[in-house]
Amino acid sequence: MKVFISYPPLDNGKGVPLLSQNRQFQWFNSPTYIYPVVPAYAATLLKQNGFKVVWDDAIAEEMSYAGWLERVRNEKPDVIAIETKTPVVKMHWQIIDSLKQEFGDRLKVVLMGDHVTALPEESLENSKADFIITGGDYDFLLLSLCKSLRSVKPLASPLAPGIWYREGSLIKNSGKSLLNNNLDTLPMIDRTLTKWKLYGVKNGNFKRTPGAYTMAGRDCWWGRCSFCSWTTLYPGKNFRAISPEKLLDEIGVLIEKHGVREVFDDSGSFPTGKWLEAFCKGMISRGYNKRIYMGCNMRINALRKEEYELMAKAGFRFVLFGLESVNQATLDKLDKGLKVAQIVEGFRMAKKAGLEPHVTSMIGYPWEEKKDAEETINFAKDMFRKGYIDTLQATIVVPYPGTPMYEESKKNGWLITEDWERYDMRESVWKSPLSNDDVKMLTQGLYKAALNPQFIARKIFSVRNIDDLRFLFMAGRKLMAHLTDFKVKGKKAVGINS
Repeated sequence: MKVFISYPPLDNGKGVPLLSQNRQFQWFNSPTYIYPVVPAYAATLLKQNGFKVVWDDAIAEEMSYAGWLERVRNEKPDVIAIETKTPVVKMHWQIIDSLKQEFGDRLKVVLMGDHVTALPEESLENSKADFIITGGDYDFLLLSLCKSLRSVKPLASPLAPGIWYREGSLIKNSGKSLLNNNLDTLPMIDRTLTKWKLYGVKNGNFKRTPGAYTMAGRDCWWGRCSFCSWTTLYPGKNFRAISPEKLLDEIGVLIEKHGVREVFDDSGSFPTGKWLEAFCKGMISRGYNKRIYMGCNMRINALRKEEYELMAKAGFRFVLFGLESVNQATLDKLDKGLKVAQIVEGFRMAKKAGLEPHVTSMIGYPWEEKKDAEETINFAKDMFRKGYIDTLQATIVVPYPGTPMYEESKKNGWLITEDWERYDMRESVWKSPLSNDDVKMLTQGLYKAALNPQFIARKIFSVRNIDDLRFLFMAGRKLMAHLTDFKVKGKKAVGINS
């Protein structure tokens, strides 16, 4: 049986869709390709169990739809598994119906991801998809499904909980997905099979290239932020991590076999405590800290000064913090578990240890006035001026189905549309004191917070080698592209006060 792990081209002129490894969705004007870790585990598991597997990321390969369809015709897969997200699920329905019309029931199509976990029946009712995999362990579940399809009597054997399907005119499921798989039983990802080099360069997280992604945990040990689409897949109460030794072994293979020079671990929050200590000491004792840079996501108030210092000694360079806002009422409504008073100290400790903090923030909350958003912008500008942060990503708030924020929006009547294609961060999809133009200009304002003489001069004088120079040039180019992502014709960004 041949299985495609697919990301079909989405040719609509909006740019490159960020699907894999993204808690949010956005179209980027500057191509960025992020390695899909869980689907890569799925491909490896399937191959290990005797399936023919084709890694079919036509987006990262920059294929046309016609070229991708020709590949499907030539390869004749039995199963195509597609990861989807809210803003593109309708496009995927159209692609599925087209595939089923041409290939019939011989081809089985599977959808997986956060949107279909929240609304599994919707895709069976609105497309000819055969199966919906819910929950975050869709590597384990896809293997279970494919084993059943390969049997003499398909679906005769019990499916793992979390799979939805049709039986005649009825929609059925195998039960609620369980996040109880032991991650240490996973094989090491087959990076060659999953074409890791497609994702090794065009990625703003890497100062040294080629870079690679890992995922020590599923997904975030906090796992309560009300806006995060991955809380649908991985509630914090179910957090699991591989052992520090397993991750260290994987990094060793990435260095020795593939020549990787930087690793970003995309767990929603990197494991802390004794796990972090063991991992960092392992990086040092194995000498990996002298051969690669490491990066990770981290909660702002999670670590002490000594832990940041240990991370720096272990080779960590890049640490990503989810700030979202400096309005305490907003932080509380988002269930961030963070006090505004903790933010500056968290940034300062990380920077003083020698790390390069990256900050994410959002604009367009229904309860925030323009002055609240401007306060966050001015805070970001101050952090850049003082040298406490190095880079920033700004986004428009989107209430994705399955999240507490979406449920709150429904309850309060905030939503202005449930046309999923409009949930693509090109506009605000709920009632807000801010207009769409305000939201875009303020988002631009966040990006422009870095454009101050002190920060720019500091960055220029920090260049020590070609990697630093290349990264500085790439960061500038991506900044310009992000300003285009949120462009408002005829208006300039506002909300940046000196």
